[in-house]
Amino acid sequence: MRETFVTTSRGLWRQSPPMRLYEKAKRLGVWNPSDIDLRQDVVDWAGLTAIEQDLLLCLTSLFQAGEEAVTLDLLPLIMTIAAEGRLEEEMYLTTFLFEEAKHTDFFNRFLSEVVGSNFDLAHYQSSSYREIFYEALPTALQALHEDRSPTAQARAAVTYNLVVEGILAETGYHAYFAALTQNNILPGTRRGIELLKQDESRHIAYGIFLLSRLIAADDSLWTVVEETMNALLIPALGIIGETFSVYNPAPFGFDEHVFIDYALGQFQKRIERVEKARGMSLAELEKLTEEVIDQNDG
Repeated sequence: MRETFVTTSRGLWRQSPPMRLYEKAKRLGVWNPSDIDLRQDVVDWAGLTAIEQDLLLCLTSLFQAGEEAVTLDLLPLIMTIAAEGRLEEEMYLTTFLFEEAKHTDFFNRFLSEVVGSNFDLAHYQSSSYREIFYEALPTALQALHEDRSPTAQARAAVTYNLVVEGILAETGYHAYFAALTQNNILPGTRRGIELLKQDESRHIAYGIFLLSRLIAADDSLWTVVEETMNALLIPALGIIGETFSVYNPAPFGFDEHVFIDYALGQFQKRIERVEKARGMSLAELEKLTEEVIDQNDG
C-alpha cells in the first residue's frame, strides 16, 4: 500500500544527477529514426565492393541485435529502481527504454532500406558475442525480477552500462563512425550513429552514478564490480578478435588493434571512475557524477 507521493511531499530534486540527465534526454534525445534521409546511403551501398558490404553488414548486425537485446532486457532494472521509490532515477530511466527502442528502429531501417537484407544475420554473431548478449546480459538483468539486492543491481549495471554500452557499444560506434566519415559514405547512417552516441553517453553516465551510489553506501560491492568487469572483459575483447579474424586485410582501413586498444581504454576509464566512489559521502558522490554528466556531450 502506498503511503505518500514524492511530488506532493518533498518535491523533485531537480539538481540531482538523474534529473539533470533527464533534462538532457528531453532536449537532445527526441529524434526520430524515420526522419533520417537514407537515399544517398542506398547509392553509396551499391557502390561498395562485396567485402566492404560484408564487413559493414557484419558490424551493423551486431549493433542491431545488441540494441534489441538491451530493449528486451532493460525493464527489470527500471522496475527495481521504481520499487525503491527513487522517482528521479525512474523518470530518467523511462528515456532509456524509449531510446534503446529507437536505436533498434534505426538499424532496422538501415537493413531494410539500404541493404535490403533478408535478415538471416545470426551467422555474424560469434561465440563471444553470444556469451555476452545471449547469456550474461539477460541473466544479470532478468535476475532483478527475483533479487533486487544492491549486489544484483551492481552486477546488472556493470554488465549493461559499463560493458555492453561503455566498452562494446562505444568502441563499435566510435570506429564505425570514424570509418564512414573518413571514406565519406553513408551520410544518413552517420547521422543516426551520431545521435545514437549522444543517447548512449547519457546511459553510461547514469550507470556510473548508479554504481557509485551503490559503492558509496557499501564498499564491499566494489569486489562485485571488479569481478564482473574482469569476467566480461575477455569475451568483450573476443568479439572484436572474432569479428575481424575473417578479414585479411579488413576494408576501410579498419584495424583490429585500434578497436582493442580503444576498448581497453574504455574499460580502464570506466572502472577508475566507479572506483572513485569508494568511501565517498553523498555530497562528494553528487559532485563526481556532475563532472561525468558535464563531460559527456549527450
